[in-house]
Amino acid sequence: MLIAVCSVKGSPGVTTLTVALAAQWPQAESTRRLIAEVDPAGGDLAMRFGLSTTPGLVSLAAAARRTGGPGVVWEHTQALPGGARVLVAPPGGGHARAALSTLTATPDGPSLLHAVADGVGVVVLADCGRVDPGSPAEAIARRADALVLVSGTQGDDLAHTAARLGELAGWTPRPGLLLTGEGYPTVDVERELGVPAIGRLPHDPAAAALISGHRTAPARRRGSGGLARQTAALARALATPTATPSVAAPPSAHAVGMVPGVPAQQVRHQPGGAVSTPLSHVPPLMPAPSQGNGLARNGHQPSTLGKEPLS
Repeated sequence: MLIAVCSVKGSPGVTTLTVALAAQWPQAESTRRLIAEVDPAGGDLAMRFGLSTTPGLVSLAAAARRTGGPGVVWEHTQALPGGARVLVAPPGGGHARAALSTLTATPDGPSLLHAVADGVGVVVLADCGRVDPGSPAEAIARRADALVLVSGTQGDDLAHTAARLGELAGWTPRPGLLLTGEGYPTVDVERELGVPAIGRLPHDPAAAALISGHRTAPARRRGSGGLARQTAALARALATPTATPSVAAPPSAHAVGMVPGVPAQQVRHQPGGAVSTPLSHVPPLMPAPSQGNGLARNGHQPSTLGKEPLS
């Protein structure tokens, strides 16, 4: 299974989420978990976990010119605490982009990661970073089994997300919108974008620092927490095979909580309006209807998003 995690603006926590998903993956003891840093802007995990940048993405790109097969990918990974493996990218964007361009330009390039992901008992979590138009990571994300688009909930974050929802929805059969941090309430975001979110990760800098490998974590704020619990729920949803192929069909209604294939009473709303439902039942990301969607039209904060940010 190949899961692509990405954003369209800023740094809403894509790398942290990818590491957390690997740590919280169900039946981790019997699953080979691989984190692939395929962010063309460069990687962070080598620095955060005190690893060398070799072996990694650059050495794999060189080896892929000489030999193919999924085995070569594992040869260029390193171990993380907890048993997951990581294909690290260099911190410099120039070297990372060059390595990705090499991999995606060769016949066996992107298919190497997909071949690994096709293995029994294997999950590949691809940290695609910010997928700008023309990103070399797009070739990997387009063939993923599921795509998680991570978005902040401030006005500028949502404007960029709204502009590319429709495009990214067509990349994979199981796209999902995941909200993070403090900002507009989830119920208002869902109404404006016209799609239900698959969840919302709380602002929890202490837990994020520990997950990401930072040795000194900020003090936990009173009332914070829940990142590990929310990530574990998301990992279970991602690991669940799609129930029916019809989930890729456009939703019949854009009302909040109206998730096709799931009776209304089975949709659980969490504090802040977050929808908690299996990813296999979540409709594809779609642009909101033209009426009332100020974000998609002009990038300004619409009047319907007038509530105070979450505290």
